[in-house]
Amino acid sequence: MAPPVSGQSEVPDSEVAPVKPGIYDFERLLSLIGDARVAVVSNHTGSIEGVHIVDSLLSSGIQVAKVFAPEHGFRGDRPDGEKIEDGIDLKTGVPVISLYGKNKKPSKESLKDIDVVLFDIQDVGARFYTYLSSLHYVMQACSEQGIPLIVADRPNPNIHYIDGPVLKEGFKSFVGLHPVPIVYGMTIGEYALMLNGEGWHEAEACDLTVLPCRNYERTIAYELPIKPSPNLPTMESVYLYPSLCLFEGTKVSVGRGTSEPFTIIGEPGNKSGDFVFIPEPKEGASMNPKHQGATCQGYDLSSFISEPAEISQLDLNWLVRMFEETDDRTDFFLENGYFDKLAGTDQLRKDVIDGVEMDTIRKGWQKDLEKFEAIRVKYLIYKD
Repeated sequence: MAPPVSGQSEVPDSEVAPVKPGIYDFERLLSLIGDARVAVVSNHTGSIEGVHIVDSLLSSGIQVAKVFAPEHGFRGDRPDGEKIEDGIDLKTGVPVISLYGKNKKPSKESLKDIDVVLFDIQDVGARFYTYLSSLHYVMQACSEQGIPLIVADRPNPNIHYIDGPVLKEGFKSFVGLHPVPIVYGMTIGEYALMLNGEGWHEAEACDLTVLPCRNYERTIAYELPIKPSPNLPTMESVYLYPSLCLFEGTKVSVGRGTSEPFTIIGEPGNKSGDFVFIPEPKEGASMNPKHQGATCQGYDLSSFISEPAEISQLDLNWLVRMFEETDDRTDFFLENGYFDKLAGTDQLRKDVIDGVEMDTIRKGWQKDLEKFEAIRVKYLIYKD
């Protein structure tokens, strides 16, 4: 039996506009924190009208003792995969502790002077986006240390569908820790409720409060006011990300090192594509992009998406197409097993290699999706 979940009774009023992330309920946040010493888990997306939540808390007299920084760093200016070091935020003087380096979980020592933790990060609704794993370890640490956790909810731009293989045991990694599909159709606040209720953070249920978004429904297309990470600079890239991130486990480039990441695909061995690009180092985004300096041939996918409603499932056609068009299929999937970690299973890779029909591939994960949806529905805050 799942424990009671905070905030589920506070369903937003859909007739009032505009949509506001949970952090905009600032007065309630201040009342929850009071005179407690707070640690903030956030990055550049944790803001109110362009003012970072840390700055707003400090100006309101709140004791912000430290910041925990996920992938891309506290100010969101570090490339994908680059380790983040501990330090001091130059603007505020607040200590910053990395959750994307040698430690991915707040230590007992780092939490010894903390009374409450606030988590506020924009998610994009794909299982392999690493902020979910940071949430996992923050919840685990809060549970173990008996520290209340506040999650300020934010709309999910890919909330309108659920699809992809559900992660299997044996394929857990920092790009996937939970038995959920690639696209899970939940806000990060709802996801936190699910981790707590199902015990998927591998600890006792923590003292969790979710600050719901205001005026939000699942049918609302939400335009992100800030790019969520360096290589997702446009809404087109955000919508294509769930389908294209699988290419990160192949020899195909998704445009890192160009001005159009996650809207273009290509590799030197493709001879059929009608689009070419050359990846080059980009400060703050990709310093060592795949196929650096080489001409990649492939496709510009930006013209295939103008509205989020146009995407109702993962698009595997491009994965199959690039596999069929490469000059050497033996090295299409990288030997490090990263593709299987992203997919959450080795079955998808095997199916692509074996030329399995698309409908058959999709049927292979339908029963798991149905099981997931039966779990998911228990934690939904917002109306369809």
